[in-house]
Formats: sequence, C-alpha cells, structure tokens
Amino acid sequence: MPDLPSRAHADGTLDAPVILEVQGLAVDFPSRRGNFRAVDGVDLALRAGRTLAVVGESGSGKSVTARAILQILDQPGRIAAGRVLLHRHLTVKGATAARGAEQVLDLTAMPPRSAAIRAIRGRDIAMIFQEPMSSLSPVHTIGAQIIESIRLHDRLDKKAARARAIELLRQVEIPTPEAAVDRYTFEFSGGMRQRAMIAMALACNPSVLIADEPTTALDVTTQAEILDLIRRLQASHGMAVMLITHDMGVVAEMADEVVVMRHGKVVEQGSILDVFEKPHHDYTRMLLDAVRTLERPSPRRLAMRAAQPPGAPILRIEALRKEFPARRRLFRPTPAPLVAVNDVTLELRAGEALGIVGESGSGKTTLGRCVLGLFDGLGGRILYTGRNGESHDLLAMSQSQLRPLRREIRLVFQDPFSSLNPRMTVEQIIGEPMLVNGTHQGAALRARVAELLGLVGLPESAMERYPHAFSGGQRQRIGIARAIALDPKVIVADEPTSALDVSLRSQVLDLLLDLQARLDLSFIFISHDIGVIRYFCDRVAVMYRGRVVEVGETEAVCTTPRHGYTRALLSAVPHPDPRHRGLGGRHRYIEGS
Repeated sequence: MPDLPSRAHADGTLDAPVILEVQGLAVDFPSRRGNFRAVDGVDLALRAGRTLAVVGESGSGKSVTARAILQILDQPGRIAAGRVLLHRHLTVKGATAARGAEQVLDLTAMPPRSAAIRAIRGRDIAMIFQEPMSSLSPVHTIGAQIIESIRLHDRLDKKAARARAIELLRQVEIPTPEAAVDRYTFEFSGGMRQRAMIAMALACNPSVLIADEPTTALDVTTQAEILDLIRRLQASHGMAVMLITHDMGVVAEMADEVVVMRHGKVVEQGSILDVFEKPHHDYTRMLLDAVRTLERPSPRRLAMRAAQPPGAPILRIEALRKEFPARRRLFRPTPAPLVAVNDVTLELRAGEALGIVGESGSGKTTLGRCVLGLFDGLGGRILYTGRNGESHDLLAMSQSQLRPLRREIRLVFQDPFSSLNPRMTVEQIIGEPMLVNGTHQGAALRARVAELLGLVGLPESAMERYPHAFSGGQRQRIGIARAIALDPKVIVADEPTSALDVSLRSQVLDLLLDLQARLDLSFIFISHDIGVIRYFCDRVAVMYRGRVVEVGETEAVCTTPRHGYTRALLSAVPHPDPRHRGLGGRHRYIEGS
C-alpha cells in the first residue's frame, strides 16, 4: 500500500486508546472466472470515544471491510491476509481506560463459526446494518430480539432481560417503550426500526460500534435524529464508532478521522479537517466536489431558464385528496382512514421542473401516483393539456380513455435495481413500451432503442446485455431511456437519484436537464434531498402530512423559507463542512406552533 500522510489531531484524537486495529486486511471472493480481491491491504484504527468514517462509492470495499472485522463475510468470501486486533482494556471500558492493562485478541485467527468470535459479536463489537427491515426478524417482537441478544452474553433471567430491553428502547427515545417492546418490526417506521437496531447493538455495552450506512434509507430529519442519537450514546458509553457512508455531509458532521476507499484500497486517510480542507488524492477531491456541486443551483439549468423560461401550465392539480381506509381489527373499533393527500393544489408549467419535497409519509409518492392515474377514489381534479392542445380531467376518465394519455405522462422509478426485469435484455426493457403501444417493431424498434441508448449516454452494444451487467448509475440511465421511449411531455421522477452514489447523482441530474432541453420535457421531481431539489428544480412544493405547506421558486424557498416545517427540513441537512456542524442546534417543527 502506498505511504499515506500521517496527520496529527489538534483535538487529541490520537491520544485516545486504540480499541480495534485492522492491519493489511485483504478479502477475496473466488469465482469461476478467477479470484476477485474486494479489499486489498486496508489499515485503520478505531479509538475510544472517536468516530472513524470510511467513505467511498458502492463497490469500494467499505461494507466488506466491516463484515470481515466480525467474520460475517458472505460466501464464498474469505480473509486472504492481514489481522484484526481487538484491544480489551481491562480496567475501564471506553475512553477513560488506562494505557497499561490490556488483552489483545486476533479476530482473524478465530474460525467464523467458533464460540470465541460469537462471544465478541455483540459484546465487544456491535453492528448496525443499512436496512433494518431486512436485518430484523419479521416474526419476532422487537423486545424478543433484544432480549435474545442480552441473554446470549449476560446471565440474566427473562424478567431482568425484559427490563433491560425496555430501558434500552427508552435510551434510544422510542415512545412508550413498555408497549413498544411487544410490537413487531412492521409496526415501526423506518426511523423507529433503526432506533430499535441501535438499542439491540447497545444491549451489552460494546466497545466498538460499526454503523454501515445507518441513515441511507431515511429522510433528512430522521437522519439528523439518528446521527444525534449515535453521537450522544457514544459520549455516554465511550464507544469507538466506525461509520460507513458515501454521504460527505454526514462525514463532515460526525467524523473525527476519515478513511477514503476506492476499488478495495485506502487512497487517503487523516483527520476530518485535513481531508476536507487539504485532500491529497484526486478521488477524494472528486467526492468533495460532487457533494459541493449539489449545494447550489445547476449552472446549466440557470442558463436554460435565462434562454427560455417555463411556459403556460400544462398540468393543474386542484383540491386533490386521497384516503386509504384503515385495516379493520377484530373486536376493536375501526380507526379513521389515512388521508395521504389532503386538499393539494399545484400547477406544472411547460418545460418546468417542479420539486416535491418532504419527509417519508408526507404524501410525495402518493401525489405522483395520483397524477399517473394509479389510484381510484380520488377527490378533486387533475387537469392535463395534452399534445393536441385539448384539456382533460384525468380523474373523470376511464382506464381506456387514459391509455393514450399515459404515453405522455411517464415514470422514472426510485430503485434502478428492482425496476428492471432481470430476465429481459436492455433492448427488450426499453422496447417494451413501444411494442405495447404499437409505435415501433422490427428493425425500426431496434433502431429506436439504439437512439434512446445514445440519448442517455450508453453504447449500442448495451442492447444485448442484462441489467445485472450494469452499475447502478447505468441502470438508472436504462430506466430513463425506457421512460422517454414514447416521447412524453411529463415525467414523474420518484426519488430517481436516492439509490445512487453522490458522484453519480449530479451526472444523472445533468442527463435529465439535457433531455429536458432537447425533448421539451416537464418534470414532477419527488425527493427528500434538498440539495438535489435545489440543483435541479425551478420551483418546489413542500409537503407535510399530506398537505402542501409552502410553494415557491426553489432558491427563495431554500434561502428564505416562510414555513416552520421548511425551516426544520433545511436545518436538518448536513453540510460538507466540518467547521460548521449544526445538526445539534437544528430547528425543530412542532405542528401548531
């Protein structure tokens, strides 16, 4: 591994005792095509009471490094070289541990299924996984899962373990922990599930907490709460935290030290201030530039609007309302229906990008699906001016009447992985809407698919390949090509960049801006990422609990928000500047205040 600059910490980070050392770690994944080295010569150290952020794009080896530490690699992965040393400070666990008495354990020398490594998992080293829904059991209560973790390491009876589980849920600020302990995973929101995962990780007071993308699937306000919770628990428990993320704003807010990984190697490491202010490696500079680009409006969009402002409204949403009936429960009163969209009035102009922003559950995606005609039982009106100049109320039309208009209003999905059929080639995926609508077939269809691939920056040779052969950014380009195949007027983009690395987000947004200019598209752009909205959208509507609480020009809303909820959203966004950490003092919105 090349020599990396050694950087001292002005705040005394290097004076804290080392809890975990990774030395020359290499991880291989054998396959029929040869050996793939996912992690190559990684060195890092975790210190008591400090946070080490490991950053890099998808495929850089961050999560594989974390799993190798705990010997939970997916098969056929194996540790090929290196050591993972756990320092057990035998006096007091945490930041106040003495330098002298310690026990050093080599975790790589322990078989993955041995009792020795199982005794370390959870007690000494705990891990928070990226997706709590798939990491928690759906058939056991939250309390049962925490109690199992406690009794695995501590000799407590069921009553004492349950009391400990309730106290842990209280520590992570889950409301009414006495009742929550008996609830199932599906009864919790995303943020509450992540809190439950943290409670489980803290069950045995570990010395090291590994947090693998703990906030990726969360909206900004929930993310801010989880980050604040991790920071407070770290201060009270004295844990060393290894934070794995690709969000440089989260790194700037949380980290004391930073390790930058690319293609399985560490390309840069040092203190948070040195890495952000004096990056040595081109890749680090690229990551920082990519996130800072989304801190301001796109110059391309500003130039486009100066040359041609948005035209007349082509889509009007008037007093739109969508209710979902509550599930009936035996021997219990039926709850009131959930009002997902409540009296929403908006308009979309020709050639405009209208952003819809808000937390999870605010009604953003439901609003987009209402526009696409995917729900029945809607109140209000959605007036659309079609390509022929005629105005239609989409809510008053039958499915057969809507079919031709659906060629003009198309959808880009959030997840480029699950939205493409893995059994179809790219040519079949992009060509399917044209075959279904009878617009192209045969040689003309193939030529059109090649043209669409060129528009989204992919080679003609991609037609013969399957989705698994492409990266996340390339898959999203395929999804965009499918969306524009029928020459639409309006595209509803539902979180189209949330599953992408930060370096790919600006590329995909620039692609959409280019297509907007070339094809005269209008966008309803749904996102919880204020930076993405600011970069891409001309106007923005802020949604809270089904209602639109603020609408205006994007820059005006982002710089001088009028509504308290908008101010709360903006203050929860972590900025890529470690000298201005502000999530702890963010504005909190209380309805009616």
